[in-house]
Order: sequence, then structure tokens, then C-alpha cells
Amino acid sequence: MNRAVVCVDVGSTYTKAAVVDADTGDLLGTASRPTTIATDVMDGLGEAVAAATPKGANVIDTLVCSSAGGGLRLAVIGNEPLVTARAAYRAGLSAGARVVDVRAGNLEAGDFVDLAAARSDVILLAGGTDGGDETALRAHAEALAASGTRTPVVLAGNANAADDIAAILTEAGIDTTGVANVLPRIGVLNPVPARTALREVFLRHVIAGKHLSASADFTRMVKAATPDAVLTGVEMAAELLAETGGGDLLVIDVGGATTDVYSVLTPDAEREGPRAEVAGTAWRSRTVEGDLGVRHTAVGITEAADDEDLPTSWGLPEAARLRAANPAFRASDAADDAELSALAARIAVRRHARGERIGGPTEPLRGGKDLAAVGLVVGSGGILRRDPDALVWLREAVGADTSGGVRPPKDARFAIDADYRLAPAGLLAANGHRAAALGLLAAAI
Repeated sequence: MNRAVVCVDVGSTYTKAAVVDADTGDLLGTASRPTTIATDVMDGLGEAVAAATPKGANVIDTLVCSSAGGGLRLAVIGNEPLVTARAAYRAGLSAGARVVDVRAGNLEAGDFVDLAAARSDVILLAGGTDGGDETALRAHAEALAASGTRTPVVLAGNANAADDIAAILTEAGIDTTGVANVLPRIGVLNPVPARTALREVFLRHVIAGKHLSASADFTRMVKAATPDAVLTGVEMAAELLAETGGGDLLVIDVGGATTDVYSVLTPDAEREGPRAEVAGTAWRSRTVEGDLGVRHTAVGITEAADDEDLPTSWGLPEAARLRAANPAFRASDAADDAELSALAARIAVRRHARGERIGGPTEPLRGGKDLAAVGLVVGSGGILRRDPDALVWLREAVGADTSGGVRPPKDARFAIDADYRLAPAGLLAANGHRAAALGLLAAAI
């Protein structure tokens, strides 16, 4: 009898379950059901698990990741837009957060009004290199303490001032978690401690606080935000790909609320030297596009297509409005879903490769990525898994996109995560089942 681990992703639209052999990583069963967010997410979770689990399987563990209810909403505060704020922004994305607000520099009362309006679940406070000037970090902490906020804070700034800063926040009644600096030295990005702390805050405050289920079992089973689990799976897949000489890796996850892009690229020695960015270079990175979901934010796709001068079919804007107004809509004709998904993938990859614009619309793009050496492009998301033509339009949207001002993958192999392996692999690897995670991915690389 197989020892099995059940891995579940509770998404904004669908709940997906995968049952994995704990010893070999063999995929024993998968199933998907609509997320029952209007009632209790455990209803849809239970249905998906029951449908995916083979009769007689010896289930030894159940691991869940979730992006339902909007996932983890993060605000970032740093010293300067292009240095510590940007480093913290990247750390937040790597933790699976949706960054909803970025503040830097001299903050005034209006900044904290806007910060409250962003409805963040947690604030990532950074500032200064270790041993550097702590004036701005201290001023931001004092302003936060005086603002009356009760939003939890992850403190990842100047290590020399960390104890004092934490005391300021804690004395004001703010739940504060201190970790190592996200930017200990100029040009050195250290996102892992902040990523780990944000994961813990997500589990402690967000999952319990969004009241997605009346059952304590749900809170107990959730181990990560879905993008965090996927990024772990992507990093492991990249390791396996590197062992075979398969080149760099690009993953596009088209969802109902966002489209996320993950890349694991080979470090460029030239950019690690004199041309290195002051905020550090993220060779393993994720970007999230909150206006490019094929249901909740579908209107953003057609608007972004207009901005990019990409042609769309007649009637597509109305199809997007229909989906945004009724995210549970199930199309009888997949053509509109396919076009919206292809546009979302193309635009999201363009944005990922162009880099980030931190600090406002007039700021320059930073942190661009050359995708020409990508050896494998993986498409993920419910629509891609259900559409038999997804591989065709994904290849066209990403591999043949030469008009977007970026270098697309040149000779990449394209694949669809049809069996839903990336998030389960990330859950397995982070929860004591690394060998099973490697086995699960090896069968698909």
C-alpha cells in the first residue's frame, strides 16, 4: 500500500489536489473542484481530495497552500525607492506576496493614509545597510508607531539598529518580527530570511484572519501562500534542468486574479561586477501582475493589450467584463479564455523581462532580464491545463514575441504543467519530503 501525501492548492477560482507517493514521488491522482469561498473552502477542498485519492492509499500527510481571499497583501517601506525599498520589494515577491504599496523617503501623514487604504496584511520595513545610516529607518518606525496601525511588521533593515527599532514598534502594540537585513551591503540582496518570516506571518495572521473556513483544520493544514510554494517548486525544477544542461527556466502561471511569472536565470558575471545594481540582482525571481487575471481582473488584460498595441478580437472587451463581473463563469467556447490567457502571458512576460518601476510611473525601469537563454518555458494555470491548444498559443505568445522590447526565449522547449506538479513539489520540499518532490518533478522535466 502506497504511503501518500496529499497536496492541495486552494486558489481564488479552483481548488486543485494532487496525491503523491511519499517514497518515489509518483503522481497517484489529481482532481480539481471550484473553490467554495462563498461558503467554506473546506467543502471544495474535501471534494477535490476525495476525487484525487486512490482507493486504499495510506495518506500520511496533507499539505495545503492557498491564494484564496486575495493571498498575502504586502506593503513595503524603505529608505530610497531604488535601493532598500526595491530590495524589500523583491524579497516580498519571492515570499509569494502581492505588493500593494511601496513607500520610501520622507513619509508624511498622507503616506500613512494611503498605506492604510492599501489594506495590506503585513508591512515589510527595510532601510540602510548593516552599520550604515539608521536615521530614515528610525524615522519610519517612529511614524508607524504613531500612526495607530495594527498591521504586523517584518523588520529587515540595518542590523545595528534592529533591536531599538523593534522595541519602538512593539511598545506601540505592533506585532513585529525581526530578521536579517534584505540588503546587508550595497549590491547584495538577501531575501531568504524576510521570505521565511513573511511566510510565518501569512500563516499566523492571514489564513486565520480571512475566515475562509470555520474549521481549525484548514489553518493547521495550510503551509504556504501558493506563489511561495510554486517558487520553491520552480527552484527545484531549475536544479534538475541544470543537471541535464537544459538552460534557464521560465514559468508563467495564468490565474483567475493574477498572472505570475517566475524565472531562474544563470547569473551574468558582468552584471555581478562593476555593473551590478545597488539593490542586488535577483537571478531567481517572481513578478505578479494583479491586473492580468482571466476572471477577477480580466478587464485589465484588454486595457493592457491596448497599452501594448496588441490586437484583440472583436467582442473580447465584453467577454472580459463578463468574466470580471462573474468570476465563476464557465465558458462553453474556450476561444475567449484562450485569447485572454495568451494576452496575459505575453504582457506578464514582457513586464517581467523589462524590470520593475519602483517609486512611481516616472521612475526608470530596473532589473531587466534577458530571456534568450531560457531552455524550458512552462505554462501553468487551470485554463492552460484544460485547453488542448494551450501549448500552441503559449509558444506563439511568449516564444515568438519580438515586438515587446525584450529578448524572448530563443530555442526553448515549451511545456504545460498539465498534471499540476510545481506547487505540490514546493509543498513537499518545504515539509520534509524533498526526495518525493524531486521524483515528482523529474518525471516532467
